[in-house]
Amino acid sequence: MTRTTPPRPVDIEAVFPALAAYRRTATRLHPRQGTAKPEESSVAGPLLWPADEPWPVCTAVHPKGTGHLLADVRARRRIQDEARGRDFTDEERRLLDGMTSGTHAPDLHDEDPLPMLAVAQLHARDVPDLTVPEGHDLLQVFWCPFEVHGPERTIDVELRWRRSADVGAVLAPQPEPPVAGREECVPTSCVVHPERVVEHEYLGLLGEDLQEEISEWEEGLLDEEDDEDDAYDSSSPANYATYEEYEAAMAAARAQEPEEIDYMSDLSIAPGWKVGGFASWHLTDPRPVDCAACGTPMPPLLTVATVECDGASRSWLPVEDRAAADDPRVIDPVGVYLGRGLMRVHTCPTDPTHPHRLSFQ
Repeated sequence: MTRTTPPRPVDIEAVFPALAAYRRTATRLHPRQGTAKPEESSVAGPLLWPADEPWPVCTAVHPKGTGHLLADVRARRRIQDEARGRDFTDEERRLLDGMTSGTHAPDLHDEDPLPMLAVAQLHARDVPDLTVPEGHDLLQVFWCPFEVHGPERTIDVELRWRRSADVGAVLAPQPEPPVAGREECVPTSCVVHPERVVEHEYLGLLGEDLQEEISEWEEGLLDEEDDEDDAYDSSSPANYATYEEYEAAMAAARAQEPEEIDYMSDLSIAPGWKVGGFASWHLTDPRPVDCAACGTPMPPLLTVATVECDGASRSWLPVEDRAAADDPRVIDPVGVYLGRGLMRVHTCPTDPTHPHRLSFQ
């Protein structure tokens, strides 16, 4: 099934023509649980990986055998999904109680190489905003599922670019680490439904005059809503047979109001997993992410998000998922939580093979 982002509630460039200079496209991936084929784009699916090529490994020295068994993480998610809407059975509770963090691979030493987790596979043919090195058409993303790397103690990400036509026999089975530091470092296998959308720059990175104009416009919208709320207050319960009738009438009237519109939530940066687009700096001040090799500003290549949308960004929920807006398989299909809910992989637009960088929100 395709996924279709609803039109934005306001044509923001019609209101502020200057925003045309701050426009960029992004490809929303819309991951949904399922198993892709090795030749398809996917999140945490089997990769188009040559049978004769070594699998990426983490060689950093850190605890590798202690944490959560990958098999337990997947079994827990399967049980929780199957039990949605009902209580766990006694057998399910017994199984869940046994899925504890601990030293599950005692023979795996801190200095041993650890197979990295396959996180994403993206074909340029499917993802129009994927910037690939010349002659390549495929990106494969891996990470070590332990947040212990570097001075900031984060996850370690590895990118592999390749020509899909060069891959002959595909490696099977494909290696995995037996243990992950946190359950939220393990992505659930998903198919993707790429969709290109238009984004606009983060509010705090626009020109000061434009920022002020947008803020004043938003305040004007709030004033209009307040006036409407006051109109409702003028209706007295005395005009209704019972107070319950009054409350029902007010609730029905409020339900007809348009949802509150906000530049950052509804009109600028799409939520969820995506390729390209702009970076949101909603938890920290904006900071430059420049290429260490050539100094070029590095836009986001891949955004890894906890949710497809949240309460503030509900207007971005695809049309096809509106009837399932409370289904965790729609809102949180992948099951990862990095940083404070969002991680971005940045690459150099001049040369994507230059060392990438990460940013977190």
